[in-house]
Amino acid sequence: MFDVGFSELCLIGLVSLLVIGPERLPKVARLAGFWLGKTRSMVASVKEEIKLELQAEEMRQIFKEQSGMEDIQQILDETSDTLKSTIDPLQTTSKVQSDVDAGALAEPEQQKKQVSIDKAEQHEPK
Repeated sequence: MFDVGFSELCLIGLVSLLVIGPERLPKVARLAGFWLGKTRSMVASVKEEIKLELQAEEMRQIFKEQSGMEDIQQILDETSDTLKSTIDPLQTTSKVQSDVDAGALAEPEQQKKQVSIDKAEQHEPK
């Protein structure tokens, strides 16, 4: 954070010794250390709270995305069901049409047989 070297610390110690005096310097140093420690712990606490809040916000966004995915999945399921219900009658209709076509093809063959039987009866002597 700060680029404070050994020479700067010695200078600060010397100035504080001259200003505060040798009798009160240990008490002031302890008090400064106490407040420095408190400040560091408060900064760490604030950082941790911010980190937790950011994680909570990320989780909310993930839940929103997942709920959006659930909506999309529901729409896809509904569309699939609609398509299946539309295709089933079409398949039934095509089967019926196939059966009708097969029956229509069978009828001309039966008619040919009937015609050949009729011709045979006409040629038979009575």
